[in-house]
Amino acid sequence: MGIAELERKIIPARAWQRPEGTVVFTNGCFDLLHRGHVTYLAQARDLGDFLVVGLNSDSSVRRLKGPGRPVNREADRALVLAALSSVDCVILFEEDTPEQLIRHIRPDILVKGGDYRICDIVGADFVTSNGGQVTTLPFVEGYSTTKTLQQHIKPNLL
Repeated sequence: MGIAELERKIIPARAWQRPEGTVVFTNGCFDLLHRGHVTYLAQARDLGDFLVVGLNSDSSVRRLKGPGRPVNREADRALVLAALSSVDCVILFEEDTPEQLIRHIRPDILVKGGDYRICDIVGADFVTSNGGQVTTLPFVEGYSTTKTLQQHIKPNLL
């Protein structure tokens, strides 16, 4: 798949058109993509027919993670995600949470990593009230972007 084809998988929210089949949604910063991310996204895709990844914009990541983040720009993070065969669509969002995007996408399944409790997942009430499911997938131990950066960069820069 060429770069142009990958870039077509990255769309603005306003361009979203629901495909046929079961739509799965997840979100995150996905800065410094690692094995834990790849495993998680493959497992998320296996839950349905079409995986949409909501990706925090650079300004959103900065607000959530601090001034040293993100390491990779949003365009680069989006392209790397789009290159994964498990990811069907990447949509950037500016807000601190994906609540508005979830309401727009209306996924059948909302999924987060095992470090979340279902009752704490943003958008869970909306998805379940519309007949959808909310689930978590096991956290892949030993993989964390923040921990990796803390080990390899002076902690006061984070």
